[in-house]
Amino acid sequence: MDLHCSFRTEKKEMTGLAIGVSNMKSGERALLHVGWELGYGKEGNFSFPNVPPMADIIYEVELIGFDETKEGKARGDMTVEERIGVADRRKMDGNSLFKEEKLEEAMQQYEMAIAYLGDDFMFQLFGKYRDMALAVKNPCHLNMAACLIKLERYDDAIAQCGIVLVEEENNVKALFRRGKARAELGQTDAARDDFLKARKYAPGDKAISRELNLLAEHDKAVYQKQKELYKGLFGPRPDPKPKSKNWLILAWQWLLSLFYRLFKRERQKAD
Repeated sequence: MDLHCSFRTEKKEMTGLAIGVSNMKSGERALLHVGWELGYGKEGNFSFPNVPPMADIIYEVELIGFDETKEGKARGDMTVEERIGVADRRKMDGNSLFKEEKLEEAMQQYEMAIAYLGDDFMFQLFGKYRDMALAVKNPCHLNMAACLIKLERYDDAIAQCGIVLVEEENNVKALFRRGKARAELGQTDAARDDFLKARKYAPGDKAISRELNLLAEHDKAVYQKQKELYKGLFGPRPDPKPKSKNWLILAWQWLLSLFYRLFKRERQKAD
């Protein structure tokens, strides 16, 4: 559910975003309109994010859940290594829940892990720190895709794989899981492209070969159905009609043959 909320209040000790989120429920989505007094104020912000002076802000917020784990300090006060470490622990918790088939709870842990590695944070990382963060973030997206496929939310699974493929276009798991989701949606050509590309980077993977064989069997079954359908619509093919003979041509050929025989006979008499 989308909520349009305007926050202009005397609670100066809280930012507008914090006030809005504190009134939300777990799993809720909202558009929060925060006035400049409770946003970045008269000065604005000229680092990241860049906000002009006295600018109202609209946040699109999804409250994944409330973090009950005591991390010891606020996220904004953590070092890069600490944030990546917390995200990795969330990922491991999600993996444990996934093994227990608690898919919704597992996805919540993956989403919380990704929240520690949000776009604003990743934007500031370079070199080894970015690699460290992606080594945690991308598996979370891929594991979410696995959950979503099991829950038959195929479009969402495709979106999660797409996030990974932006960073790693040759990621075999992302290509494979996107192919699985596309195949379930009947997008067989796109699914085949994903599986073929995945096989290029993992030629010995039996799961990829199995999915390609399933697509081939599917295509064969569709072809047979279409063949039967067209056969039923148009019936058996009629036998070709014999071509009608042109009697004038036949008569002319007979006359030529007759003249030739007479001419031949006269020559024999003359000899």
